[in-house]
Amino acid sequence: MELFDLTGKVALVTGGTHGLGMAVATALAQAGATLVVNGHSAGKMENALKEYAANGIEAHGYLFDVTDEKQVTESVGKIAREVGPIDILVNNAGIIKRIPATEMSLADWNTVIATDLTSPFLMSKAVVGSMIERGGGKIINMCSMMSEVGRDTVSAYAAAKGGLKMLTRNLATEWARYNIQVNGIGPGYFATAQTAPIRVGGHPFNDFIIKRTPAARWGDPEDLAGTAVFLASRASDFVNGQIVYVDGGILASLGKAMNED
Repeated sequence: MELFDLTGKVALVTGGTHGLGMAVATALAQAGATLVVNGHSAGKMENALKEYAANGIEAHGYLFDVTDEKQVTESVGKIAREVGPIDILVNNAGIIKRIPATEMSLADWNTVIATDLTSPFLMSKAVVGSMIERGGGKIINMCSMMSEVGRDTVSAYAAAKGGLKMLTRNLATEWARYNIQVNGIGPGYFATAQTAPIRVGGHPFNDFIIKRTPAARWGDPEDLAGTAVFLASRASDFVNGQIVYVDGGILASLGKAMNED
């Protein structure tokens, strides 16, 4: 188990105040990492830090805009001074706008691209210098099934997540020589507060997910824990440029739905 021990490591999770970001952050902290979470809402940050504390985790919260290069650079430096240099970066912050391509404004497109694709570039660039100086590091990008497939009304999101997959591979290629591993996690459909309204029996999308996922269920946020700890630990020191899809097998399946005649 020493291969998976993160004791002494500082892990920064962007968008770590709720949802899957909080699940990943919790897993890293439980594996021994000193946890730092980023957010953009003071209210959400306050609630998140209380929730972490209730679970026995001391989390350090920092509010900054991950799409603003100046804020990113200054905040990474501040974290290094106040908590310690970042050993593990999880680029989790992201948004989605479900708008048909013919109706999407350039402003909406740019917002999604900036948050889901440009911010991982800015964050990775900000931490890599210190990682090189200290002889290694881990960067984990939260990709998506939309890194591989398309779906109605998410053209900007799919473009960003497809780009993030290739950014992951390219940064891995550039930085592997410095003992820095850059990999991605591609979550499937997960049971979070955001999906609660559609995760009810009889809802068309709920039924669609249950039928189309070979595991026949929504993912539990804790299902991400093992993959996150693996990619953040010494256990993955020779794994680089890979996207691990945690999706219950949905991308591996083509054809009729489960239990369909």
